[in-house]
Amino acid sequence: MFRRFFVPVITGCFFWLPMLLCAQEFDTYFDGRTLRVDYAFCSDITRQHIYVDALSQSDGWAGRKHNLSSLPLQGNGQISMRDADSNTIIYRTSFSALFLEWLNEDEAKTTPRSFENVFLLPMPKQTAWIDVTLLDAHHDTIATLSHRVDPKDILIRRIGNERITTHKYLEKNGDVATHIDVAILAEGYTENEMNLFLADAEATCEALFSHEPFRTMRERFNIVAVCSPSEDSGVSIPRKGEWKSTAVDSHFDTFYSARYLTTPHVKAIHDELAGIPYEHIIILANTNTYGGGGIYNSYTLTTAHHAQFKPVVVHEFGHSFGGLGDEYYYPNDIATAAYPLDVEPWEQNITTRVNFASKWEDMMDVPGVGLFKGGGYSADVYRPADDCRMRTNTASAFCPVCQRALRRMIEFYTE
Repeated sequence: MFRRFFVPVITGCFFWLPMLLCAQEFDTYFDGRTLRVDYAFCSDITRQHIYVDALSQSDGWAGRKHNLSSLPLQGNGQISMRDADSNTIIYRTSFSALFLEWLNEDEAKTTPRSFENVFLLPMPKQTAWIDVTLLDAHHDTIATLSHRVDPKDILIRRIGNERITTHKYLEKNGDVATHIDVAILAEGYTENEMNLFLADAEATCEALFSHEPFRTMRERFNIVAVCSPSEDSGVSIPRKGEWKSTAVDSHFDTFYSARYLTTPHVKAIHDELAGIPYEHIIILANTNTYGGGGIYNSYTLTTAHHAQFKPVVVHEFGHSFGGLGDEYYYPNDIATAAYPLDVEPWEQNITTRVNFASKWEDMMDVPGVGLFKGGGYSADVYRPADDCRMRTNTASAFCPVCQRALRRMIEFYTE
């Protein structure tokens, strides 16, 4: 699920879910365009809901063209696309959402709220059904929605053909169809600060590709820096009474946690990226205040000018790209709502030992790998190494289990 940003300043394995469809030729079902679907995830006091907000289309498709009907990870939510005529599942993806963490907050018990969510899907050639499922911490379904999409619908808005945000490729290693496309987005940088942003984006690349397995698999990535301008310099810090007008209106103090930097305006992120090929998103905040966050298959958002920026942005990308869990914990906690001890987490690098064989049991003879108590914010959840980039900012690398998980994710998108 969403990884709350609590990495101390001081000092897995892989859920390959069964394919429901043998590898299909992409061109059989899809026309090469992108379908953007905006949803509202909502909850009242007793029930969760999913609503369609808007449909948009743009030219080109930067996502995978293979493994179409398989999931790399279970996630806390899943989307499936079904061909309307045959009912065949032709595309699947998984995700997490800030909404699903909010359900564990006290506010969710008293106040109805809605959260923006945006997903990019390949545009079907023929009418299709899209099924959205949200899961709780026990992996039980809490909300579903099925809706029909006709690619000829005249009310699917065209985007990305004009007013494309200024951008610059920092890594261009191949075609978008065969590479992982990462967009680095500016947040809280004014027009006059874009040279600073581009330097920060370069530093992000330097940090990411200094870690395995990104270092040796660098040629599989395209990285584009997107110069989305903000009216104000810096980002909002509500506890200080500071509210800024910025590109995606991010702010600290999410759920009243000082270091939790997120944005409720997910649609604004994708509006800034319209017309630019992208699959994964890193947002750099122009501030030296410590904080950030990462949501699996949604975005990484982190401060760019704190001394711990480089390890933090890599850590958060481990969440948003790799679906890795946090490997730290709070010693006085026995369990958390996020990780009940009677269920095996879907994250590859933490375990409750309910189904340890699905994790890193086969790696127990690898030097440095073991069962270390404390992870997933709980003293009774286990992590695979004493230290790791997913545990502290002082760790020099991802542990072997996290490296394998990330390598498998890269292979899933590119092979």
